Amino acid sequence: MLAVADRALALELGGDARRALRVVLPLLESYPGSAHALHVTGRALVAMGLAEPARKAFELAAARALDAGNLPLSILACREIERAGGTAAERLDELGEIFAKGSRRLAERPLPPSLGGPTAEPAPLGPAVGDAAVLARLESALAEAERFPRPSPARVAPHVLFSSLTAPGLRSLMRTFEVVAVAVGSVLIEEGTQGSHAYVIARGELEVRKATSRDESFSLARLGSGAVFGEMALLSRAPRAASVVASRPTLVLGTSRAALNDIAAREPEVGEVFAEFCRKRMMENLFRTSSILGAVEPADRTALLQRFVMRSFEPGDRVIVQGAESEGLYLVASGQLEVVHRDASEDKTIIVQLGPGEVVGEVALVLRRPANADVVARHPTLTLHLPRDRFLEAVKAHPEVLAELYELAVKRDEETRTIVAQEATEVDDSVLL
Repeated sequence: MLAVADRALALELGGDARRALRVVLPLLESYPGSAHALHVTGRALVAMGLAEPARKAFELAAARALDAGNLPLSILACREIERAGGTAAERLDELGEIFAKGSRRLAERPLPPSLGGPTAEPAPLGPAVGDAAVLARLESALAEAERFPRPSPARVAPHVLFSSLTAPGLRSLMRTFEVVAVAVGSVLIEEGTQGSHAYVIARGELEVRKATSRDESFSLARLGSGAVFGEMALLSRAPRAASVVASRPTLVLGTSRAALNDIAAREPEVGEVFAEFCRKRMMENLFRTSSILGAVEPADRTALLQRFVMRSFEPGDRVIVQGAESEGLYLVASGQLEVVHRDASEDKTIIVQLGPGEVVGEVALVLRRPANADVVARHPTLTLHLPRDRFLEAVKAHPEVLAELYELAVKRDEETRTIVAQEATEVDDSVLL
């Protein structure tokens, strides 16, 4: 069923709305309760200039998505109703009541996916079926979808972000969303660029990709319906850490930092919930990427992190000064730091660039000597700082951290010496020439 809807959506995104309708209409006729078929039908009709039946298709799509407990798809359909010239205020209010924190309809845990719908893919309408016949069949299919029996209200699965908001906050948030369409292979987020939006996938699939030093990239993850991504742009001004590319025709809901700031000014709860959500996601990412945190048993990681304090740096700020005593350990949460060695003549050699999950300051801290390089923020950077006076307490409670840091300190110290010595040799050779 989704494959047919995907093909139809790909045609609509490619500018062939009439053919998209011919592909999706047989699916709608065979399964009038399909929110996906109704939604794609609505998009094709909008592109064809048929606003009235489009609004009807979107209204039915929103209702069927709600029946299935699919909040992002229902929000998407509501925003599409408005794009077609209708109003969805009552439907959005209903969604806010059902999916918000404290709702009696929310289940305590995720629900199993619903099964059903046709197993065989219906064939698209061929050229023998004229346009007038297509529209007549469309009218009948929408009427049948309207008569399709709706189940009695059932429990719905809580959404990882939205269901942390009260009904007023959720209603306000839903009204900020804009619909963004992403064709297969199109880049929604480009690594290294500045971001100002967070997104939720309403339908489709996206792939998260990370660039390598050889102009290649590798896949980090695949994101499906309901996934929230790009949220770090709301917490940090660091460049995007990875690219996001559509692997299927995809529709997402996007909201901007400016829109959220406006809501948070009126309803502080929304800002607090988003900040907490971003903080938790940041910590989850650090648990996956940091060798220091990875050395600690999962049950002990929260206690370790409570010893750290948040510190942010602007581009050009010195986090560590060469020759100075250690102030503690820094764990990069977002952004990028650059380790730079200065020689006696103040010539600079870039040793390494460090990103999220990596630590700095361990050489001076563990080997107990002045820092052998500057550490400078290359972008706006957020770090978790373990002050020197808390370090001994931390390693006493978690000795595995000291072992990991000592190994890393020795390795990096040797690398720095090697790079600096090599740089000096190359300079001397150039003088002799």
